[in-house]
Parts: sequence; C-alpha cells; structure tokens
Amino acid sequence: MFKVSDPMTTPPPVFSTALQQLVYETFSKLEIPFWRVDTDPGLTMEDCQHIDAKIGVRIVKTLFLCNRQQTEFYLYVTTDDKPFVTRDFCGALGISRVSFASAEKLWELTGVEVGATTILSAILPQSAQVHLVMDRAVAESPWFACTDGTPTCFVKLRTPDLLDKYLVGRPLQLI
Repeated sequence: MFKVSDPMTTPPPVFSTALQQLVYETFSKLEIPFWRVDTDPGLTMEDCQHIDAKIGVRIVKTLFLCNRQQTEFYLYVTTDDKPFVTRDFCGALGISRVSFASAEKLWELTGVEVGATTILSAILPQSAQVHLVMDRAVAESPWFACTDGTPTCFVKLRTPDLLDKYLVGRPLQLI
C-alpha cells in the first residue's frame, strides 16, 4: 500500500536536499502557509491519486523541456489530466519544437532528480535561465500542490501565494 502521512504544517525535521531546505526557508521568510505530506516515492499518476486524496487537491504535472539545441529550457506546469501536445505548447509560445530535457540538465538547472520536478526550484540562481510556463487553469485554481523538490514530500499552498510572493520577479508565461 502507498504510504501518505497526515497533512502537517511544519517543515521536515531533516532536509534531503539543499533545494528542499531553501523551499521551506523561503516559505517562512515570505510567511507563506503550507500543508505537506510525507509519502513513498510519488512517481506515477496512481501514486499521485493517493496523495491528492490526503492533501485535498490534485498534484500538478511539471515537465522539464528543451529545444533541439538544448540551449532553451522550460518548466511547464499543467494539470495532471491534460495530455502534453508538443505542437500546442510550441504554438502557444511561438517557439520551435521541444522535447524532454535530460536528467543531467534537470539536476544542473533545477536541483531535482526525475520524479521531483517542481516550479519551486525557480528560487535557485541557476534556474534563472529556465522559462516558467503554466497552464492558465492551474494559475486560476485557488490551490496549488507539487513536490517540494523531493519525490517523497508534497506541499499544498494557495496559488496566489505561489504566484504573487514565491515567484515574484520571475517571468511566468500563462498558456
């Protein structure tokens, strides 16, 4: 059975990564309330359904993409039930074809491993060159839930807190 803790409003007692620690320090500094659950590694859509049920909101799907030359990178946040159509994504942004970026680039630019991709990594200095793109339906939702940079901890916060406090100063394209 997939393990999901009861929701908590405190940071993890021990941080797994530098990004995870920075995420919770930033929440504290910006006075952003959050709820989190500890889980088994949440890698599949079925895993996320267990997490959704416990946290009370659907976990977003976050994709890490790049152009053919691997010179432009995109973090795309969308709903978990929306299929990714390259043509639609590229058309909305007016860019040429994209594909999934490598695990090495994901780690280098966002500080996360596959399975933990999150827009919360936008606070890292090296992520400044990554374009942030969000589905309009996600941005208009009252709640936002994603990994905290690890595949075993998921956070829920108010979407306005994410957009207006956490991501302040970072360009975000809505599609």
